[in-house]
Amino acid sequence: MVIENNTVVSLHYRLTENDLLGELVEETFGGDPLIFLYGAGQMIQEFERQLAGKAAGDNFAFGIQSGDAYGEHDPDAVVLLPLSVFEHEGQLDREMLVPGNMIPMSDDQGNRLQGLVQEVTAEGVVMDFNHPMAGQDLYFTGIIESLRAATPTEIAHGHVHGEGGHHH
Repeated sequence: MVIENNTVVSLHYRLTENDLLGELVEETFGGDPLIFLYGAGQMIQEFERQLAGKAAGDNFAFGIQSGDAYGEHDPDAVVLLPLSVFEHEGQLDREMLVPGNMIPMSDDQGNRLQGLVQEVTAEGVVMDFNHPMAGQDLYFTGIIESLRAATPTEIAHGHVHGEGGHHH
């Protein structure tokens, strides 16, 4: 069996910035593998493309340019929000408003997003809504642990069930 649409993939990986010798971002070796339904749109499209056709036991190593990963850094995604946005029952939550804090928020259409507090001023809070890895080239190395055909329920739901997956 090889990786193709509707395959449940279990793999271990190491992610570094830019290239093999870049700063470590995260890795699964020594922990639980990454398990996902290939072709369901859960992963970066280029990540999946690079894994296509691989079999259990295969090693991989590839880079993904920022534009094909989390996108380029968008200066328009850095905004000044009024302090009133961060009030709860008329009180400003100053503990939350610390530069470097990620704050879960939603836009005026109810879409959920994460914002990074960059600066707090008298005029408001400067928030960066770019993905934390925006503008960053990625480099993955790893090994395919196992593959199996997805069940009809997993395909219908668009995600893996059971061990390493979603539990209903």
